[in-house]
Amino acid sequence: MGNIGQNHQIEQVLWPASVLSGIIMCKIVYEATGLISSQYFKGYAKLRNAQKVEWNNRGFSTFHAIIVAVLSFHLVVQSDLFKDDSQGEMMVNRKSTLSDSVFGMSLGYFLSDLGMILWYFPALGGKEYLIHHGLSMYSIFLSLVSGKGQIYILMVLFTESTTPFVNLRWYLDLAGQKNSKFYTFNGIALFFGWLVARILLFIYFYMHIYTHFDQVRTVFPLGFYSLLVVPPMLAMMNVVWFWKICKGLKKTLMKARHRK
Repeated sequence: MGNIGQNHQIEQVLWPASVLSGIIMCKIVYEATGLISSQYFKGYAKLRNAQKVEWNNRGFSTFHAIIVAVLSFHLVVQSDLFKDDSQGEMMVNRKSTLSDSVFGMSLGYFLSDLGMILWYFPALGGKEYLIHHGLSMYSIFLSLVSGKGQIYILMVLFTESTTPFVNLRWYLDLAGQKNSKFYTFNGIALFFGWLVARILLFIYFYMHIYTHFDQVRTVFPLGFYSLLVVPPMLAMMNVVWFWKICKGLKKTLMKARHRK
């Protein structure tokens, strides 16, 4: 009982602290992106204010994506936390201080990004971004406060690994590098990255739920039905975006071929 009470006290401090750290991280990286860009990228000063806002916003978006993708990969693949035979406790009930911290930090990021999207709407993203961020925040928060199904939320968070390629594509386009080889290579990397992290990974996600369904169905009703409903909605959005990526890559490759 003493350990349970102590763990609860730690969580009461950890959760808000990690959310706040995510918000502070976004603010620091946002300002640092503007400062560094103004010194090392000549075209930054010529950008309109709205473009500078999005430029800096994509800076902390990229930073969060790299951090959360690395930590999610570590927790799910490299650590023993979710290995089948590593613990006596059911996989859907496993969590750690690090996984809670990752969820809190990501909540801070999504809150910050959503706030900017709403403030500048629709300049930083349309309705699909509101839906994506809303579903992500709901899923992360539910898993964080309940401690259930964290392995599946971490899998979904790993899909953020494609974000740096998306942002780099935007940066190169704005910098007038749409005809460069680097733009083409980034487009190819985005295609394969999206295919692996947002298409094939979701197939594995559903297979994992199926093979561990005896554990998944023990999750409280709201969490259980959320696991069955929210991921397919995100998966459909990923498929739609993947189709757009495919069309964009095809157009880029055709232009590159004609230049030769």
